[in-house]
Amino acid sequence: MRDDEAIRKILSTRVDLQKQATGIVVGVIDSKGSRVISSGTMGLSDKRPVNGDTVFDVGSITKVFTALLLADMARHGEVSLDDPAAKYLDAKKVKLPERGGKQITLVDLATHTSGLPLRPTNLVSKDPNDKYRGYTVDLMYECLSSFTLPRDIGTKYEYSNLGYGLLGHVLEKRLGRAYADLVESRITQPLGMKDTRIDLTPAMKSRMAAGYNNELMPIATEWHFGALQSAGAFSSTANDLLKFLAAVLVYKQSPLLPAMKSMLDIRRPGGMQPSTEIALAWNVYVDGEQKVVWKNGSVGGYRSFIGFDPKARVGVVALTNAQTAVGTDDIGLHLLDERIHVDLHIPKPHKEILLRPEILDRYTGRYQFSPTDIMTVTREGNHLVGQLLDGQRFEMFAESEHDFFMKIADAQVTFESSDQGPAKVAVWHQGGQDQRGERIE
Repeated sequence: MRDDEAIRKILSTRVDLQKQATGIVVGVIDSKGSRVISSGTMGLSDKRPVNGDTVFDVGSITKVFTALLLADMARHGEVSLDDPAAKYLDAKKVKLPERGGKQITLVDLATHTSGLPLRPTNLVSKDPNDKYRGYTVDLMYECLSSFTLPRDIGTKYEYSNLGYGLLGHVLEKRLGRAYADLVESRITQPLGMKDTRIDLTPAMKSRMAAGYNNELMPIATEWHFGALQSAGAFSSTANDLLKFLAAVLVYKQSPLLPAMKSMLDIRRPGGMQPSTEIALAWNVYVDGEQKVVWKNGSVGGYRSFIGFDPKARVGVVALTNAQTAVGTDDIGLHLLDERIHVDLHIPKPHKEILLRPEILDRYTGRYQFSPTDIMTVTREGNHLVGQLLDGQRFEMFAESEHDFFMKIADAQVTFESSDQGPAKVAVWHQGGQDQRGERIE
């Protein structure tokens, strides 16, 4: 593990030189105790320094709480991981999709292998900064009742906010209590996590870092998850998440420990890169003797990371107030395994040029970098727009006939073609590394 000064240098590079946030907070826990290292301020106009008690939206780290609630309920015999989700729902109101005579189970939902899509197909919000506003249980039921699964259940990883929204809803239906109340009474309250909530207290609001988009423009809209709260609605602090890791790593005794351990007992192929397995919510990265368990979050102006090395009993939290492409994943993973690259590259200036529409049209299409990493490129006016499977969109600006740069991050794309026809390959350049994506459409 790097020392505090080395960590602080990484954070100041990300904030002051790469301009990827106004503030970043990192928490570390090991056998010597816990500590917090930070850099930057609460916002462009709020010059209070960020610290361990600064509040950030943590997005999909919420899924770890949802999966832990599931594991704890299973341990107490309130549900079984293999229960069909439909068992706890009113068949008169919703019919969950089935395939090959198999029903979606709770473990399918918790491992993102149910076959349900990333988002519902019937969102009503038109605000890209508040996608789930107004999304009700009735709308979720409507979506689920009409959805056709694209593959057999349990056979392939596909990250699904809809699936985790359904999972939390099933758990609250089973116990007859609201999801937020269940997490508070069974997880955050016993662990002393007073600053981990969906509905913020006035004190938490006063310590909330301002959120920014990938160009450091303020995001004024507060996210509302509606019926999908259990997929990403929590806010928290570095100090609170360190309390959570203290229980996971057994630096603090907790009745939740058996459930926490059981979350890693079931693993299926998949997970976010560089992971190769998905457990209950957790991504699991294994490289020889090294194992890193982690989860990240990305929501309305914030990026977050929580992870640990179970063998070394080291944990890391990293929170930032800008929804950039890089976020804090590379920082958190690097601190847990220094072989994992951390982006410290200082971006060079780029000069935009205009290309004719017929040139830009050569590059539109879909490019596959890995089985779960596909970029769709379209043309909007005089520039290109890329979109990843997680829904993130970014503009690409030409600096030559084949080379494009992004303003949201220090990343570039080069399109390769042997003639004047459609490009055959897109090469993604970021952090000193190149990744090739073959055209698939």
